[in-house]
Parts: sequence; C-alpha cells; structure tokens
Amino acid sequence: MTSPSCTTTPHAPSQGECVRLDSDEQLYQVIGVDDRQGRCWVRRWPLARQGSEVFEISLQHVRPERPHRL
Repeated sequence: MTSPSCTTTPHAPSQGECVRLDSDEQLYQVIGVDDRQGRCWVRRWPLARQGSEVFEISLQHVRPERPHRL
C-alpha cells in the first residue's frame, strides 16, 4: 500500500498539489478547485491522525509550494 502524496508544480493549483496560504507558513493540500469562482478547498498537510479539516479559500490567497532542495 502506498501512502498519499502531496505534489508541487509551478502553475495554478490543482487537486493533490501542495500550497501555502498568505496568512501562514503551514503546508496545505488542495482538495478541489473552482476556477470560475476563483476558490479552492484545502486541508493541512501532512494529515493529522484524526483527519484534517477541509476549508474553502480564495485562489488569490494561495501560493504554490516550492519543492525543497536536496
């Protein structure tokens, strides 16, 4: 069994990608995107044992996560 992953890419967020919010430095995973309304649904990453709450936020307040350099 493989564990869930959080991918990063340099374009507008899509489902499964990791992002950061303007309001903090916590890492979040995108659950869904509504381009027409300019919103997305995210949850904290990595997932908490009891689960991570999903919430909606404007795409204007989301920025792509840059991959860590090795």
